[in-house]
Amino acid sequence: MTRANRARAAAYDVVQAVLRGDDLPRALAAFRDPLTDDRDRALVTELASGTFRWRAALDHVVEGAADRPIARIDRDVLTVLRLGAYQLLHLDRVPPAAAVNESVRLVRRVGKAGAAGFVNAVLRRVAASRRTPGLPPPPGGAADREAHLAYLSVTASHPRWLVERWLDRCGFPAAADWIHFNNTTPPLTLRANRLRTSRGELGRQLAEHGVETEPTRFARDGLRVESGNPYRTPLAGRGLFLAQDEASQLVAELVGARPGERVLDACAAPGGKTLAIAGAMDRRGLLVAGDLRPARVRLLRRTLAGMGAAAVGIVRLDLRRGIPFPPVFDRVLVDAPCSGLGILRRDPEIRWRRRPADLPRFAAEQLTMAGHAAGAVRPGGHLVYATCSSEPEENEDVVAAFLEAHPDFEPVHPDRAGPVSTGLRRVLDERGRLATRPSDHRLDAFFAAVLQRRAVLRRNPGRAPGNPRGGTARASATGAERAEPRGCASSR
Repeated sequence: MTRANRARAAAYDVVQAVLRGDDLPRALAAFRDPLTDDRDRALVTELASGTFRWRAALDHVVEGAADRPIARIDRDVLTVLRLGAYQLLHLDRVPPAAAVNESVRLVRRVGKAGAAGFVNAVLRRVAASRRTPGLPPPPGGAADREAHLAYLSVTASHPRWLVERWLDRCGFPAAADWIHFNNTTPPLTLRANRLRTSRGELGRQLAEHGVETEPTRFARDGLRVESGNPYRTPLAGRGLFLAQDEASQLVAELVGARPGERVLDACAAPGGKTLAIAGAMDRRGLLVAGDLRPARVRLLRRTLAGMGAAAVGIVRLDLRRGIPFPPVFDRVLVDAPCSGLGILRRDPEIRWRRRPADLPRFAAEQLTMAGHAAGAVRPGGHLVYATCSSEPEENEDVVAAFLEAHPDFEPVHPDRAGPVSTGLRRVLDERGRLATRPSDHRLDAFFAAVLQRRAVLRRNPGRAPGNPRGGTARASATGAERAEPRGCASSR
């Protein structure tokens, strides 16, 4: 099997694994990472990620060329067609004949030899019309709502229900900008491990090995890789850095941990934020990190040990059921499991997994987890609630419902919790909440809020403190408690 064929076969395996329920990073690790050639690995990532990123547009083109509904095409054959159509429409460096012929070989290799002629015919039609593939065009100034939805959901390849939400919340220009941002390939972003180095020193050492980087615009310890592969240098095995999205780095900064404090990272795996907190604490104080699933706890332990943070206490926690700690922590971070709709640029398959009904389900669980975590915060201490979601139901609405259920907590500006770097300050909204937006910051959409436990409880006779309401977090906040909708252009 040729090098390109190996990459295409691995990309097929990745896509199939994700369609069976695996997530894209894990599938890439299973089928791409064993390949030894960097070019093969890069092609697998490009094919698999691109196929999910542009799935709606690819299906529209394949359906037209096949002259039959997508639902009537065998799933294994459809994966081959999507991969082939992606090469034809998005990879100019792949000759059309090669994309068609290799797709025919691939469908035979996966046990669907009877579909070889069908694949050949469909992809030849796609190749013939690849310059004018018949996708809905960008709408003009007088276009109606349906034209906007068709362009954003089909041509720009996002689920229609999500496009409708963003279009109604933001308007067409901002929604289109956001969706086009999601369809770009994200850069590789590193965070220097402050337990072993600094950003400046790491950048200098990487440059000595041919890796060019630029400091991130907002995160104080981040480096954006411009060229070269840091994981192919001798530095990679020394625990000096790890890959971490810039917006994710900012969540750890918002925690504001200081040396000598007691800090709990309650949803910690894989460990990037825990490691950043450990660096800020400079090995002084108590840092505890927990997660639920045993595999995630093992991953957390390996990450921290490899980065020189073996002194961090690691526990298995299920915040849905409670928390085993008394109110002794100065800071508790709840980086809650969420829809992931803020990171569609990095994880393009998520857009096809989610449904509208997922949002209230996530919100109810997030509210429960935040309520349980609050029990470990000492009077005067801080609870930081964070998600990588763009949707208000999981962000502002959860915070509002939490505050209503917990009168012993109040929202505070990060300035009251610890020093705030210049970069972090630039991504805080008018009330001090982390609110990264693609349209404003060219970052994935993350949210985080700092909530302080009152040193003296302000009584609310209608509700017992620390007793969160059951059910879904709902929009019960006053106008002063609500933030502007996430993901749209800022009004500041």
